[in-house]
Amino acid sequence: MTHSSGKYADFEGLRERALALRRAGLSLRQIRDELQVHNKETLQRLVDGEPPPEWTKRPRAKDDLRKRARELRQQGWTYNQIQAELGCSKSSVSLWVRDLPHPEPKRTPEEQRERMNAGLAQLMASREQKREATKQEAAAAIGALSDRELFLAGVALYWAEGTKDKPHVRRECVEFVNSDPGMIRVFLAWLDLLGVNRDRLHCRVMIHESADVAAAEHYWSNLTAIDESAFGKTILKKHNPQTVRKNTGDTYRGCLGIKVRQGADLYRRIEGAWYGIVDAACPGDLRNRT
Repeated sequence: MTHSSGKYADFEGLRERALALRRAGLSLRQIRDELQVHNKETLQRLVDGEPPPEWTKRPRAKDDLRKRARELRQQGWTYNQIQAELGCSKSSVSLWVRDLPHPEPKRTPEEQRERMNAGLAQLMASREQKREATKQEAAAAIGALSDRELFLAGVALYWAEGTKDKPHVRRECVEFVNSDPGMIRVFLAWLDLLGVNRDRLHCRVMIHESADVAAAEHYWSNLTAIDESAFGKTILKKHNPQTVRKNTGDTYRGCLGIKVRQGADLYRRIEGAWYGIVDAACPGDLRNRT
């Protein structure tokens, strides 16, 4: 039947036998075994042009899905809608219906844009609602502060945002500058806890000259319960017309600086308390001391 080199002799005669077997209803595997032809390429050439018998054809489970997908596409459904309806992959939908014309849009570009913007607004509102819920839950978990807790919070707050003494610049003074009203309120409550009277405080506003300076001064005066007349001269930052500022509008009130008069001893207590916190959190680690 074969030469030692592996080449098949009398190919045409072999093909006639293969075609006869194929027409008799044999599968490729059966023809292979009958003719002892184990080379897949040669076997395929032997039956080339002769359709396989029906019984060898595998049923195509997706034929019904393909038919339905084409029907839906012709009704104007989108790929996403067809995918959701039939539960198949989007790539399969594309393969089945890509030869069909695109359905006419059901909405004008303006309507589609409006619908998209409405969906985006709804998504953003949902996200914002989750954000606020998380913040409110965290705020509620704090509860009331003990004097010790407020003291520790105030020390950490000052050491993060307040003026600090350095070996190269001796500044043993208590001065705190911030634009966050909440930070200012906590700092003032902390000073109250320490027995620092308001008449020891020197306050002044720092703000861009292009802002509403008078409104800012009035705002900080109300927040601190200190009369505007007791405030120091407001520091105005020159406006650069080439700079695009984002801290504008009614909510921009600049920063408030608060300095405690005769505060050297208080500063030393703050620094000592801070390193007490460091020692408690990281025993033996004194590397950051000034």
